[in-house]
Amino acid sequence: MTSEDILLRDAFFLGIELRLFWLVTLCYGICFITGIAYLVSSKQGIGRTLTKGLWITAVIHTLLIIFRTVEGMRPPFQTLYETLSWFAWSANITYLYVQSRWKNVHLPGMIVSGIAMGACLYSLLSRSPEIAPVPPALQSPWYEIHVIIAFLAYAVFIVSFAVEVCYLGARGNNGGLQTFGYIDEDFHRWTHRLVLFGFPLLTFAVFSGAAWANDAWGRYWSWDPKETWSLITWTVYAVYLHTKAIGRWKGMPASILNIIGFICMIMTFLGVNWLTKLLNIPSMHTYAV
Repeated sequence: MTSEDILLRDAFFLGIELRLFWLVTLCYGICFITGIAYLVSSKQGIGRTLTKGLWITAVIHTLLIIFRTVEGMRPPFQTLYETLSWFAWSANITYLYVQSRWKNVHLPGMIVSGIAMGACLYSLLSRSPEIAPVPPALQSPWYEIHVIIAFLAYAVFIVSFAVEVCYLGARGNNGGLQTFGYIDEDFHRWTHRLVLFGFPLLTFAVFSGAAWANDAWGRYWSWDPKETWSLITWTVYAVYLHTKAIGRWKGMPASILNIIGFICMIMTFLGVNWLTKLLNIPSMHTYAV
């Protein structure tokens, strides 16, 4: 096979992948619009349609993840283009697993689908889909462990954030707690349970990231902007878990901290990349910009 044949084959497979990725993004968009319709109408039938749509999208997105893995012959989270897709996929899969434990609660799926759609659009519109050689910094075995654990923690925090926002929004409406299924105090306890599950994962992600940094750059911690923001995120969620044990703090203050934790998590994943580029801040994580 000549080099021209290889290039044509790669271009053909990349074209298929991009079409599949756009289909996934469209499905997330349809789910998001369905979620808005459910929010407006509060009809359970539309809510169930939203959840079924996310299940269908999860199947298609899983096929995309597998296709990218086979195409690149490596785990599909080495570039920001790939990690954005992985971020959206892991959030949806985690939400569907948690949602399967609820009977008539569907509204958090609107927020999850909106976040997933945004991540996919950002990947498609601003990142190159090219399958490039893996940078030396990412060739440590600790990197793959770090990414898998970190994104699982991120996915759990996204679901917790979605539940928190839906609960606060429903609580703000008279009778809203009963309008969207079982969005009540028991439902709200899931935010704490999810963070309680995600926090050890985030802790391990920080430690595995330090081990990866030592392999890649020869030191465990250097106060790099991304490392600093990961520590800020860890601290916010640690404070959140402590406030849940304090009577007067476990209500609205804890909810606000949960939302702040989500914002810090987004800053760790994406915001730091923009800041280092915008302000020309030195960073060892420039491969992700």
